[in-house]
Formats: sequence, C-alpha cells, structure tokens
Amino acid sequence: MTHLSVNINKIATIRNARGGNVPNVLKAAMDIERFGAQGITVHPRPDERHIRYQDVRDIAPIVTTEFNIEGYPNKSFIELVKEVKPTQVTLVPDPPDVLTSNAGWDTIRNESFLKDVIAEFHGAGIRTSIFIETDEKMIRNAAETGTDRIELYTENYATQYPIDRGKAISPFIKAATTALEVGLGINAGHDLDLNNLKYFAQNVPGLLEVSIGHALISDALYFGLENAVQLYLRELRP
Repeated sequence: MTHLSVNINKIATIRNARGGNVPNVLKAAMDIERFGAQGITVHPRPDERHIRYQDVRDIAPIVTTEFNIEGYPNKSFIELVKEVKPTQVTLVPDPPDVLTSNAGWDTIRNESFLKDVIAEFHGAGIRTSIFIETDEKMIRNAAETGTDRIELYTENYATQYPIDRGKAISPFIKAATTALEVGLGINAGHDLDLNNLKYFAQNVPGLLEVSIGHALISDALYFGLENAVQLYLRELRP
C-alpha cells in the first residue's frame, strides 16, 4: 500500500493568523499519526509564514512514523535538517517568495549542486528525495545525483484529470517506469485529493508515498480530521 504523509503546513497557517498556539501543530501531528497516516510532512520556508523552524525542532521528537522535511537546500535549511535528522528530506527548487511549489528540479543544470547536498544528507543518514516533473531526461539524470527517491510534481495530473484522466495519467506512468528502470523510489504530491488520488495510486507503478496537505486539511473542515485521514487512506488501498 502507498503510504500517506500528511503535510501540516496549513494547520500552522491557521495558527499564525491569530498568533498563540491554536491550533496546536504538535497535537495535530500526533493525532494524524494516531488516525492512521504513515508520515508527517513539513515545508519550512525562510519567512516562516506557516511552519517555523522551531516547529520542526519541536515536531521531530514526537513523530513516531516517518518525518519528511521539504524545502530549498539553502544553508539554514541544510543545518536544520541535519540537526533534527528526519527520515527523509525532499529537495524543492523554490525561490523564497513563491506561494507554493510550482516546478521540479532541472537535474542536469543542477547536478553538481544536488550531488553535494545529497551527499551531505546521506552522511547524516537521511534519505533524500528530489521534487521533479515527468521529463524522462531529468528523471534519468536524477539517478546521477545519488538521490534515493524522486517526488513527482502532480499539479498537471490534477488539472487534466477532470478533462481526460487517461491522458492526465499517461506521462506519470512513463515517468514512474523510467524511475524504476534507474533504481529510484517514487513519491508524489501536489493537488492530489479525494477525487483523483485513487486513480493515480492504482495506475502509477512503484508508488511508495504521497504527500498531501492543502486538500486533506481543507476536507477536514467538512469531515473532521480523523475522518479526512481515513478517507484518504481508503483511496490508497489496493
């Protein structure tokens, strides 16, 4: 079964809107695990507009499943990740002012940079993943960086799914097949939701993990957090 890692950034966004500690992101992380999710994801940004660096430090000791930290590998991010030693670090090519992740790595142009960063994380015993689009050349070259996994950027799939789901999924099947050929594990994330998740998980070979935040937390407003986690887990069952 594909694992569900829940991104809790949106919970921190709500907290930050009023200040204080409501909702409590640590309690949310523990509850999400208790409700059955197999991982917790956070994406700290330099402006700390949602998850803060101190949140990452506070969450790390209480996560009992898999802790995944996403972000652009600048010096402060690298130091934070090496300090807390999560299960996985997902490298995202975000400029500081971007609203949300909106592109994958050019693994050819950035090969040397990624190699150095990944080697540093491997030296600390941390599994690595690279946020990437479905370009076969970029996926094949991702293997040259030494990364353990890729995370397929799924916004295009989500956009095209209501129009033609067969056409929407096709590039992701090809991308996953290429990744498996070169020995890479496969994660996925961005705009996956209760409408399109099952079809994606059933058709993409070798899918190990999906990271879902905005859609799941939004659904929790209607269904409650426990029910939302269970609904997403149900979509991932074979």
